[in-house]
Amino acid sequence: MKTLKSTFSIFFTLLLFKFSYGQDWPNLKRFQKQNAALALPKPNENRVVFIGNSITEGWLNTRNDFFANKPYVNRGIGGQTTPQMLIRFRQDVINLVPAVVVILAGINDIAENTGPSTIEMISDNIKSMAELAKTNNIKVILCSVLPAFNFPWRPEIEPVKKILKLNNLLKNYANKHHIVYLDYFSVMADKSNALKKELSIDGVHPNIAGYLIMEPLVEKAIEKTLNQK
Repeated sequence: MKTLKSTFSIFFTLLLFKFSYGQDWPNLKRFQKQNAALALPKPNENRVVFIGNSITEGWLNTRNDFFANKPYVNRGIGGQTTPQMLIRFRQDVINLVPAVVVILAGINDIAENTGPSTIEMISDNIKSMAELAKTNNIKVILCSVLPAFNFPWRPEIEPVKKILKLNNLLKNYANKHHIVYLDYFSVMADKSNALKKELSIDGVHPNIAGYLIMEPLVEKAIEKTLNQK
């Protein structure tokens, strides 16, 4: 009887967890406490919010020194797609009153983490985030999607052409709207448009060497963006 009750309890707990997550599809709860505890920027503080998926989240975990003692706020959530980020954009970016937002998104949409999406749908979601930011006087950096030749968790998907198309759309949009486009792809891709082996742990996520490539590029982009009039 105790074993049956224990099994039922575990099953009920897992079911409740699954139901709860389903009710918070964009994971709005993830940063609510941190956001509430974060004070408004000080005068002349140029806060920068990084929004993204596991590549952004992993940056903080792998290279915490990059974020230490800087007005940088990491709001990456592993596995997320652009519609999820768009829903949480107000609470995790706009309400934090940054000077700049760094948007690095799209790879999980191509991997179909939350279902099939066209490249145009992905691009539209990223554009919507950029437009929300600009409407709220937040300057924008649009990042290219990092190279990936395949996805370990979705081996049936061939992402290379989709990544190239999405990056081209983002670059054209950025140029048209005077937004800084941060091209990680060109310096991190090998001849087959895969993420260079020495820069990755699995062909998708950067390792320390990968983040060390990205850091001076994003800091240069931040400086350029802050100097825009």
